[in-house]
Amino acid sequence: MSPFSNVSVDKKANVYFDGKCVSHTVHLPDGTRKSVGVILPATLTFNTGVPEVMEGVSGECRVRLKGETAWTAYGEGQSFSIPADSSFDIEVPAGGAYHYICHFG
Repeated sequence: MSPFSNVSVDKKANVYFDGKCVSHTVHLPDGTRKSVGVILPATLTFNTGVPEVMEGVSGECRVRLKGETAWTAYGEGQSFSIPADSSFDIEVPAGGAYHYICHFG
């Protein structure tokens, strides 16, 4: 995993679901935006405005995309894509934490 270079980071954290998900927004020199965060044990539903790719940095989770019935497991080094104007359910097991990078657009 390579580090982000020459970026700016929003100082204030994005805190969702009573602190079960916390992230920071990162702005790259080319104008793209990402978030780097962690989801603690929970089952949560996120909505998307733009397409997103969730890249697992460590930990594990299960994901169910909008309109699907099956859950798919993801772990470190794996990613999944969510279309714009959609949603997904994500479940992080008890005792764990899912660290991620969200790539927008």
